[in-house]
Amino acid sequence: MSAHSGDELDIDIKEQDRFLPIANVARIMKKALPENAKIAKEAKECVQECVSEFISFITSEASDRCQQEKRKTINGEDILWAMQSLGFENYTEALKIYLGKYRETTKIERTTATGKEKEEGQDPLAQQQQQQVQQQQMYGDQQQQMAGYYNGSM
Repeated sequence: MSAHSGDELDIDIKEQDRFLPIANVARIMKKALPENAKIAKEAKECVQECVSEFISFITSEASDRCQQEKRKTINGEDILWAMQSLGFENYTEALKIYLGKYRETTKIERTTATGKEKEEGQDPLAQQQQQQVQQQQMYGDQQQQMAGYYNGSM
């Protein structure tokens, strides 16, 4: 068995396992730009690498907290705590609001879905699609609020 340094282990991991899908990154980037704007492949790849590293950085800190508390599941509060402790406190307030709205929406959806299934026998796929649409709408609203928050208009 040979000893590997951390750099050698990184080479063995496939790029698709290290980074978020570039199509998802590009879609999010396009939402923040005017409709006629174009994004260079190099820019997409750069953002893909940066956001993937950022997520790993935050998640690692949250994971350390969970291990210290002998928990196996990272939750939203752990992520917010990690961001706060790593110096991203400017983002945590907006994300707390988003997390609260997300939980409220999913709680309502679960309650509504359970009642509808019993009453109407609604197709689970149709319910899932409806939930995705609601979450996308909520995400868009939250993006607008966060943009205002970070631009100093809130």
